[in-house]
Parts: sequence; structure tokens; C-alpha cells
Amino acid sequence: MAINTDKNVYTVAFAAIMVIVVGSVLAFLASALSEKIKQNEKLEKQQNILYAMGINENEDEGSVNFVPTDKVADEFSKYIKQQLVIEGDKITENDEAYLINLKQQETAAKKGNTRKLPLFIGEKDGKKFYIIPMYGKGLWDAIWGFVSLDENLVVQGVYFDHKAETPGLGANIKQRYFMDDFEGESILAGTEYAGIEVAKGNNDPLNNTKDDNEVDALAGATITGNGVSAMIKESVNLYKSYLETIRAKN
Repeated sequence: MAINTDKNVYTVAFAAIMVIVVGSVLAFLASALSEKIKQNEKLEKQQNILYAMGINENEDEGSVNFVPTDKVADEFSKYIKQQLVIEGDKITENDEAYLINLKQQETAAKKGNTRKLPLFIGEKDGKKFYIIPMYGKGLWDAIWGFVSLDENLVVQGVYFDHKAETPGLGANIKQRYFMDDFEGESILAGTEYAGIEVAKGNNDPLNNTKDDNEVDALAGATITGNGVSAMIKESVNLYKSYLETIRAKN
């Protein structure tokens, strides 16, 4: 007996079967690849932290090249000497502090819980680096990154990324020319923790002035730039008590 494919019931049944089949395939793939996805996320975080510290494979002025995935675990162990978790007045060491989810910690803090703040201490060429992870809001969705400071709280490098900023505009926060502008800027203005502002009308497009707590804004990306400014300032304030211990040593 032939099936009448013109009937609505056939169309509904076919669609339902396809949803079940495709859903089952996707669920299987997600389960099968979950460990691989988690491992890739770990390696990406290590790459980003090292990039902010200046450990990368950049070859020219425009490139953003990370330590390759087959080398990054060894390089991370080599250069990152301590991973700390700051929880109120308590500071502990944790070799997987880099896996702490900042968004989850922000949500926990809003519910009145103590936020866990990861911080990384690196060493390169006899110099110490204090790397702070950051999380904030851009124009459309989340932005995040890392800022690396020396013992005088001067920026040695940054790395920024985003979830859904506009290509060619706000998405340029992860371009080399923007990130490089932060090098040499201080997060201090006198004795105050000022952060670094992404400023329109900065009148310093080459960012030669390093004592103004400003970098030149991205064209057409005011809200994303404001988000970066707020993210840096809020992150610096979260780590203020620890940063004070660094200042006390100098």
C-alpha cells in the first residue's frame, strides 16, 4: 500500500523523525567530543595568559600568534610559577586556578557569596609578571581578557577577546594594534587605582604618552571601548588588596 506523502500527517511525522535522528546524532557527538572540547578550552586559556605575558610566536607588527597547542602546556608550566586563588582575606595556591569561571564567580558574588579571584605569577628573563584575568560586557555580549603587570603596576601586555562584538568595529579589541597600545600604561594615577580608559579624542593615536591612563579608542566602537575601560577598572579594584601588597614591597 502506497504512502500518501501529500497528507499533513506525513509531513509532521517525517519532521518529527528527522528531529529525533538529528538530535540523537548531535547529542552523541557532543558527548563523544566533550573531553576534547574541555581540553581545547584549557589550552586556549593557557595561550591567552601567556600571550598577555609576552610569550607568543608573533612574527610581525600585525600578527597575533599564540604558542602552539602542542607546546603550550609545557610553556605554561615553564613560565607560570604560581597560580593563586584570592578568596576574601584568604590566599591559596591552586594549579588549576586558571580554570575558574569568572562569570560564575560574578554571579556568586551577586548572591552574597565570596568571589574566588584567580591570579597568576609568571617569570621571564628574571622579571616577575602579575597576570589578572578580566570579564566584562561589550556592546552585544561578554568580553574578557588578561592584563599583565610588573612590580610597579605598569602594563606589560594584554589579551582581549569577545563573544559577539561587531566585525571590523568592536571585534577589533583582539587586534594586535589595539592590544599593543596598552603596553607601558600604568593602572595607577598617582596613588589611585584608575585603570586604563579607551578614550575618544585622546589626541595620541600612536600612544606615545604613557602617563595619562588612556589609549586611543577604536573607530565606531564606543560602547565596546567603554566596556573594555569598565572591565579593566572593575578588575583592578577587585584585586586592589593584593596589588597593595605588591606596592608595599617597592
